[in-house]
Amino acid sequence: MLRPERNGSSKLTWKVLVMDKFTVKIMSSACKMSEITQEGISLVEVITKHRQPMTSMEAIYFIQPTQENITTFLSDMTGKSPLYKRAFVFFSSPVSRSLVNLIKKDMRAMKRIGGLKEMNLEYISMDVQGFITNNENALEELFSDEENHQNADDCLNVVAKRIATVLASLREYPLVRYRSAKALDATTMTTYRELIPTKLAASVWNCLARYKQTIEDFPQTETCELLILDRSIDQIAPLIHEWTYDAMCHDLLNMEGNKYTHEVQSKTGDKPEKKEVLLDEQDPIWVELRDVHIADASERLHEKMTNFVSKNKAAQLKHSSKDFGDLSSKDLQKMVHALPQYSEQMDKLSLHVEIARTINKTIMEQGLRDLGQLEQDLVFGDAGRKDVIKFLSTNHIINHESKLRLMMIVAGIYPKKFEGEKGRKMMELAKLTGDDIIAVNNMRLLGPVQTESKKSTTGSFPLKFDVLKKKRAARIDRVGETQTWQLSRFYPIVEELVEKLSKGHLPKQEFPCMNEPKPTFYSGSQSPSSSPVLPHSRRTPTWARRHLSDDGYFSDSVLGRASSGLKRKGQRIFVFIVGGATRSELRVCHKLTEKLDREVILGSSSFLDPKTFLSKMKRLNEEEEISLDDIII
Repeated sequence: MLRPERNGSSKLTWKVLVMDKFTVKIMSSACKMSEITQEGISLVEVITKHRQPMTSMEAIYFIQPTQENITTFLSDMTGKSPLYKRAFVFFSSPVSRSLVNLIKKDMRAMKRIGGLKEMNLEYISMDVQGFITNNENALEELFSDEENHQNADDCLNVVAKRIATVLASLREYPLVRYRSAKALDATTMTTYRELIPTKLAASVWNCLARYKQTIEDFPQTETCELLILDRSIDQIAPLIHEWTYDAMCHDLLNMEGNKYTHEVQSKTGDKPEKKEVLLDEQDPIWVELRDVHIADASERLHEKMTNFVSKNKAAQLKHSSKDFGDLSSKDLQKMVHALPQYSEQMDKLSLHVEIARTINKTIMEQGLRDLGQLEQDLVFGDAGRKDVIKFLSTNHIINHESKLRLMMIVAGIYPKKFEGEKGRKMMELAKLTGDDIIAVNNMRLLGPVQTESKKSTTGSFPLKFDVLKKKRAARIDRVGETQTWQLSRFYPIVEELVEKLSKGHLPKQEFPCMNEPKPTFYSGSQSPSSSPVLPHSRRTPTWARRHLSDDGYFSDSVLGRASSGLKRKGQRIFVFIVGGATRSELRVCHKLTEKLDREVILGSSSFLDPKTFLSKMKRLNEEEEISLDDIII
């Protein structure tokens, strides 16, 4: 896209890159500013902002195909003084015929258009195995009690279009599976919420059907599997304290996405300065530690720091008792040669040591170990209401947010415990506020329910969950899985579903197919050791894991061992969770990729940390405020 006319030539022609707010996010998730500059982009502009004319330069437009964007583009390229000499227009998703005709009608603009193309890039990559469609309000729009479902339908259509662009950009044509709606009995009506995966699967399928006809080299037979779920598949995953390094960082630190802000000593020696760092795949230590238990991460970091100091010449000399005056010229030369690498690696190690120390301190101060034990006992059916009451009565150091999360976990697993007086007393003991009680009550919206009466204002929990769901609520310990570390029993439901899908054991009654696969789709056994080999299963370097090694001390990385992603034989498995996904669900996709020898990619409308999920649950049924500006007379 950034080199529309170069055709392999090394000659650069400097251009302006014009994007909208969403495509800026897409571009930012894919490449750095320095990489864009290397491709001949001298300036990046936002289409909605006022821009200075650059009549001697060509422009590349990477925009969503909306009426507003196209009207602005046509305005840019016409009039007395067009902004740019010529424009190459790339749309992030398929453009409608009516908008194409709008462009064609404007002959002045047509003379200045160097090309029009659909890029099918309308998603944000979170890491090599995770993406979002950037529908931040999907949970509220899809799971509220509103009778008018127009907003929900619009949301699902946008999500479906963006999922389809992921598959189009990777040239993958999936066998589409989805969780079906389940009624309690013949007299129970299926709710809109229960139909969310069905509707989304149908919409994705419609998009893919168009792609088969319009995209060159798009596969005509199934090359991968796509499993469509929603947030109700696992109510506990967004709430429980997950004990891996990645999850703890996003739970206990004030991070903005992948951005972490910490204090460093200023060069002048004055007050400490705030520094922003990204915890992402450019950081090898992060890649290695993100999916391991916090205790394991702390131990590894201690070992790394010890080994680093013992092997690095500059570190040795700095930590030795020698004065600079006592150093030989040979020692000084070794130190100077080691300094740049020493400084960079030391900064990275020190950063993660500081993060781990902060997390461990917070765990101690907030009494999270005891809370974590109770949460996991509840999930696996080893604790009940009495244990929760005893914990709340005797533990006085856990904070308010942790108490709310605990109440919501109990409400999700044992809803009958929250009916009437029992629930009211438990919430009183936890000292929940009115907003908190709303969040607890809204847990009923994330599962098949049959309400007995209208919502009570006394804070009771007046509903009955699906009886079958109640039996499945307490997870069963995984067979063959050993827990080296405490509090690592918990696993998201997604892990179980993906394993069953890979083995061909996912029940078709509960998870039907939109399209029945051709007989050649499954070749032989569906066991992990003999995944089907398909000619159309693409392996692109941009999506594969890179080998991480920097003087050997990252060689024990899980991703390092899995760096042979390009050579994988099995088809990809895509899992999409509408309504938000969690760090633990991304973790199991990393884990299962290695275990199943199939690349497992997780997609969602957004990624949820516990604080975000709580705030969404509190406002799930808030009535939207209408301003006077919204009223059309």
